[in-house]
Amino acid sequence: MTLNEFKEIIKAADQLSFELPNGEKVPGHYHVTEVGSITKNFIDCGGTIREEKVVNFQLWYSDDTDHQLVPSKMLHIVELAEQKLGLGNHEIEVEYQADTIGKYALTYNGKSFVLGTKMTDCLASDKCGIPQEKKKVNLSELVVQNNSCAPGGGCC
Repeated sequence: MTLNEFKEIIKAADQLSFELPNGEKVPGHYHVTEVGSITKNFIDCGGTIREEKVVNFQLWYSDDTDHQLVPSKMLHIVELAEQKLGLGNHEIEVEYQADTIGKYALTYNGKSFVLGTKMTDCLASDKCGIPQEKKKVNLSELVVQNNSCAPGGGCC
């Protein structure tokens, strides 16, 4: 989800709630302790230099259960960060404390923002010798085309 998509959703929202990938809700008294921009400059294992930019939200909660972040306050925080930091309309990455700080993608299911899992991947598999995963097909599901050779068709 991009920053602009997020802002459009919260402009129409009555409340803000976040859900973990396992369906568990982030406690309603969470804080957004950071809104920022992260630029990652790196070289992949194939030697290609890359740059990745994300908008970062950090969610955190403690014992102050009287706290509740409303959509208008979240919008104000985001707009302030856009003004002061020059945030672009990049994908949002959410940091949330688990056993360690976890990084999550963000989606919306119509009621809650959902923290989605992120996975690592080899960006240069063609240069690293990692074989492409072959699609598994049942031979009985293959469709024979009219111009192809079929058993008993006399083409071989």
